[in-house]
Amino acid sequence: MSFEKYRVHEVAKDFGKQTKDITQILTTYATTPKNHMQVLDDKELSIIFEYLTQHNQVADLQAVFANAPKAGEGAKNDRPRDNRDGGRKQGQQKRGEGNKSSRGGDRPARNDGPRNNGEAPREKAAPQQGQQAKQAANRPTTRVPEKKLVDTRKAGNVNLARYDEHLENLAPERANKMQSGKQKIQSRGNHRKGGNFGNKRRQEEQEKMRRLQLEIAKKTPLTVKIPDEIGVGELASRMKKTGADVVKQLMKLGVMASLSEIIDYDTAALVAMELGCKVEKEVIVTIEEKLIDTAEDKEEDLAPRAPVVVVMGHVDHGKTSLLDYIRNSQVAEGEAGGITQHIGAYQVDVNGSPITFLDTPGHEAFTAMRARGAMITDIAILVVAADDGIMPQTVESINHAKAAEIPVIVAINKMDKPEANPDRVKQQLTEYGLVPEEWGGETICCPISAKTGLGIDSLLEMVVLTAEMRELKANPNRSAHGAVIEARLDKGRGPIATLLVQKGTLRQGDVIIAGTAVGRVRAMTDARGRKITEAGPSVPVEITGMGEVPGAGDDFHAVDDERMARTLVEQRKHENKMAANASSQKVTLDDLFSQIQQGELKDLNIIVKADVQGSAEAVKASLEKLSNEEVRVRVIHCAVGAINESDAMLASTSNAIIVGFNVRPDANAKDYAARMKVDMRMYRVIYDCINEMEAAMKGMLAPKFREVALGAAEVREVYKITGAGIIAGCYITEGKVQRNAQVRLVRDGIVIHEGVLSSLQRFKDAVKEVAQGYECGIGIEKYSDIKVGDIIEAFVMEQIEV
Repeated sequence: MSFEKYRVHEVAKDFGKQTKDITQILTTYATTPKNHMQVLDDKELSIIFEYLTQHNQVADLQAVFANAPKAGEGAKNDRPRDNRDGGRKQGQQKRGEGNKSSRGGDRPARNDGPRNNGEAPREKAAPQQGQQAKQAANRPTTRVPEKKLVDTRKAGNVNLARYDEHLENLAPERANKMQSGKQKIQSRGNHRKGGNFGNKRRQEEQEKMRRLQLEIAKKTPLTVKIPDEIGVGELASRMKKTGADVVKQLMKLGVMASLSEIIDYDTAALVAMELGCKVEKEVIVTIEEKLIDTAEDKEEDLAPRAPVVVVMGHVDHGKTSLLDYIRNSQVAEGEAGGITQHIGAYQVDVNGSPITFLDTPGHEAFTAMRARGAMITDIAILVVAADDGIMPQTVESINHAKAAEIPVIVAINKMDKPEANPDRVKQQLTEYGLVPEEWGGETICCPISAKTGLGIDSLLEMVVLTAEMRELKANPNRSAHGAVIEARLDKGRGPIATLLVQKGTLRQGDVIIAGTAVGRVRAMTDARGRKITEAGPSVPVEITGMGEVPGAGDDFHAVDDERMARTLVEQRKHENKMAANASSQKVTLDDLFSQIQQGELKDLNIIVKADVQGSAEAVKASLEKLSNEEVRVRVIHCAVGAINESDAMLASTSNAIIVGFNVRPDANAKDYAARMKVDMRMYRVIYDCINEMEAAMKGMLAPKFREVALGAAEVREVYKITGAGIIAGCYITEGKVQRNAQVRLVRDGIVIHEGVLSSLQRFKDAVKEVAQGYECGIGIEKYSDIKVGDIIEAFVMEQIEV
């Protein structure tokens, strides 16, 4: 007797169950099968059939037996099932008859009848069916079903054909498949063939769908997104074409390009359209666009703001003195030689209207700073000396104001001098397109005197009137945006930047990005040095907390994401580095021949250190202009802050001169420079720096005096003594301090003041000198701004015999 293999997935399929359900039954009541292909034995099949029979009882069999067929039809319908099931499962006669009926009643698709191979059960069932048919014939036909007790444990009395018919009515498609299976599945080979037939049909349908989708895709044009610039190879991959096709199309358009070359959007769009693609412009959102809010403000969000006024003019025409009178302070006295060396930003209240003033340098070296002052302001005050007239920097200031398209108010200063001639100034102004109002023009001219205050009220009224006519507005309720007016490096506080807020409100704690510098606003002070927590539009502030010194003139933005801001800064630094490398690598034939001809050219390497960024840039530009046929000036390093040891080491290795502008070297730098014989020159007025360098280059440098350092003292306490003024209690740290010496007050590496001693005392005695290691009291003549921690350097000017 042979047994046909009956697997887990076949049982699940026949009963309309999932494989995991059959596996769960076996796991609960027997052993867990290894996989869905495991062959089940009789015991396992009996467990499955018994479980499904008990959990799938028919609720009401009355409808099933309502239309019972004749006995002959039932017998005819039962025989093919017996034959088929007998061929499928030959080992099932070992099981009890209860299992037979449960399989026959619960699994109609494959096991509809009792599983018998012998003739005896079949002969036994025939008389029972005959008796059932006779009883059915004697009964009157009625539509009302009779109550019947069906013993499902014995298969002989169940009419399986009608049960199948009821299932066909419930699921006709499933039943049709079953009927077709009854005719074709007769043996093990036929069963496998029938299963493969379904899979093959399914594969054919999937193949047809795939072909249909390909045809639809071919008919629909491919959409290609193209940025402003794209590589030929990248374009080919986006269009799903070969590189040869794209290159061929480019050649037809007259463009010879390889796969690695970059083409513009218009050319790429033409190629894509020629190859049957639909083109869309790809908009690439950069980190800068994500981070920085550049949206235009709505009209209802705007609020009036204070005007920003720049004061420009020639050197020594009285710009800072004019601002002094306006804000009642003395700035010019603190400047070296009375010349403004960097931009000052102040805000004053004029008749209840706040006005922000920017004071720009007038010296010819500060062209970039004047241009920067003009570009970030609303109104320009052009100061012209009545006794001097229009000068070169005056003309330059006029051109900057015109380029910025801002109104110009001319202040004719020094009217208190007897040689003042305002009419000559007005005549000269007409030559540059500035026609005074009294002569029929539009330029406002105000005769003033910054020393006596003559006409200043009228000037301020004109500024307020001009600002009102311009209707200056800004949105204070947004992230801050503005410009860096000036930046410097403080020894104690780090990088310090002077900012002018143009839009929005800058608050303490905001993350700001300015050029290649990023940081968080730790402290914020106004023009008078008072601490503030927020600054609105047109307010100049000085902040600390930047990671490095930003470039003067850079735009700053307050942002939300500090990490993204640092990523943007690194990207900008990389771009600047690449641009610098690219520019240095570009060599033309003219440059090549000029370099060959300059074989005897000598380089003068210079390191520039200054107190603020703008001054450093100006000194660098002025020195580089001094190059002549024999000597070429190269500024190899330009930075802000005190001269440190690394600067001296760089100068030593590159054979350079260190130029300090308003800064001093620290002790380590001094020692290293003395050991390595590095030339360090300190200046406070830019004239001296330029003239001395020019004379040295021409070989005409013959200094009559030189500075001889005597010693240094550290201020440890400050006393206010009646009659004597401010006295500094000092400790001599090196050398000695003499009574007749000149002194220099240094704070955080920055020269604050130069002067002479007014007193030098030990205890109550006036002494001529105090040596190292002793304490003394030092008074500086006509100067009282001394603080604890300052360094007082003593020196004498010694004449050098030629």
